[in-house]
Amino acid sequence: MTPQDQPPTDPAATPSATEAEPVTQRPPPRKGIYMLPNMVTLAALFCGFYAIVMAMNKRFDLATTAIFAAMILDGLDGRVARLTRTQSAFGEQMDSLSDMVSFGAAPALVAYEWALQGLGRWGWIAAFVYCACAALRLARFNVNTSVVDKRWFQGLPSPSAAALVAGFIWLMTDEGRGYDAYVSTSVEAWLMFAITLYAGITMVTNLPFYSFKDLQARRSVPFVSVVLVVLLIAVINIDPPLVLFGMFVLYALSGFIVYVRRRARGQPTSVISISTDEPEEQGLHK
Repeated sequence: MTPQDQPPTDPAATPSATEAEPVTQRPPPRKGIYMLPNMVTLAALFCGFYAIVMAMNKRFDLATTAIFAAMILDGLDGRVARLTRTQSAFGEQMDSLSDMVSFGAAPALVAYEWALQGLGRWGWIAAFVYCACAALRLARFNVNTSVVDKRWFQGLPSPSAAALVAGFIWLMTDEGRGYDAYVSTSVEAWLMFAITLYAGITMVTNLPFYSFKDLQARRSVPFVSVVLVVLLIAVINIDPPLVLFGMFVLYALSGFIVYVRRRARGQPTSVISISTDEPEEQGLHK
């Protein structure tokens, strides 16, 4: 039988591709799973609140520990959301509000209770400047999320600024160092004043700070990288308050180093990767 002699095929009798090979769609995640990243964010918020309460009770060791715990939890909530595919606009706003408490209000109030209140009006002015700059930095971060190069932060990130303030208090109140838990000299208070102002103002600058977001945990690394990590842990274990505070200081200064190096090489110093069309925002992206 030739192809011309074959009876015509009935389209209704032939199963479609969809019917022959049903496409299995992954069911959407349960609504309850969205509680996972939000619970981590709430835990970070609790750490910020706990730091404020402990500072009011003159337990600055617990206050600084709570701020560092909030930093760890702040780095986990986004990863939990991506792993469980539960990213949402609500989670982003919740994270910003938690950061404002844990890395904005809490470090400012802990620094004020520990040292700045002894400086009178200068003390609360420094604490307010830090708190206000943290709010401005978080608001700008939310606005510029889609236009900033992911490899860099625009200004010192608020967790790093909080670590700089809390790290100095931790260093000064470490029991093994022999210092009193309270400020005994005006030198310590003015050092706290300078660090608080520096951390606050650096948050609202346009200096580029490396974000470490381009590091892939699944990518294979040389064996020497593992050895360096082990050595870093060993060095930190020698004197955790001093070593960690030194690392925070170096990172807080790295933005100036990158800026100067880029200017010297004639490279663009802005971390804005895509320009915006709003004329009122053009001054923010220079």
